[in-house]
Amino acid sequence: MTSTIAQHRRPEAPVAGFTAAAALAASLQAVLVDLIELHLQAKQAHWNVVGPHFRELHLQLDEIVDAAREAGDTVAERLRALGATADGRSDTVAATTTLPAFPAGEQATAHVVDLVTDRLRAVVATVRGVHDGVDAADPTSADLLHTIIDALEKQAWMVGAQNARG
Repeated sequence: MTSTIAQHRRPEAPVAGFTAAAALAASLQAVLVDLIELHLQAKQAHWNVVGPHFRELHLQLDEIVDAAREAGDTVAERLRALGATADGRSDTVAATTTLPAFPAGEQATAHVVDLVTDRLRAVVATVRGVHDGVDAADPTSADLLHTIIDALEKQAWMVGAQNARG
């Protein structure tokens, strides 16, 4: 009986007040899929990293996973608050992310540092790429993007420093 009731529920009405235009929603969606993919790739790296300084990098990868998940949730909830839908389905993420695929199997720590640093920078590039348009349409959403940029650039610096030559 419950499923019958659920099938007949009306979709929620759009949020009263400001609603996202299609371009704003598309920009936030692009950020969302890259954050989801970053979360998944960092977890893949976390499970399969091997080599010197394993434990430190293993733990650092979980920090990146947490940061990407939290930022993705923030973006998805912002989309919903603006009357748009968030699409985090695996087929959508795979079809629309800008991140390259993460290699399968065990990966050496130094290689993981480079791979993850590149992916952090790629997500930042996506966020920066949509920022001005988002800011013009909705400064409040742009403020969320500032926080994401700051967090991911810090992670890229901290991870990348492991392979830096001083």
